[in-house]
Amino acid sequence: MLYKALKRLFYFIGGWAQIAYFPPTALKREHFRASSQQSVCPWKGRADYFDVVVDGEVNAGAAWYYPEPKAAAADIRGYVAFWRGVAVQP
Repeated sequence: MLYKALKRLFYFIGGWAQIAYFPPTALKREHFRASSQQSVCPWKGRADYFDVVVDGEVNAGAAWYYPEPKAAAADIRGYVAFWRGVAVQP
């Protein structure tokens, strides 16, 4: 598991799907490596990425976060979400 047990998850409703964003303190940092990948959402701002590393296997850019989101997404500043095959379970 890439994250510690949480009492709550922060759900942010995206354009197409519900996405679970985890507080940065919930991550098991040994599984995350900074990536140079970035993307831009017109209303959330610039996203930075982490590569996810488990048992020596690297899933490039599989986690993202908004270090300085726009005002509309200020509540998810620094929170981390997953994609590219990473399963989020309660």
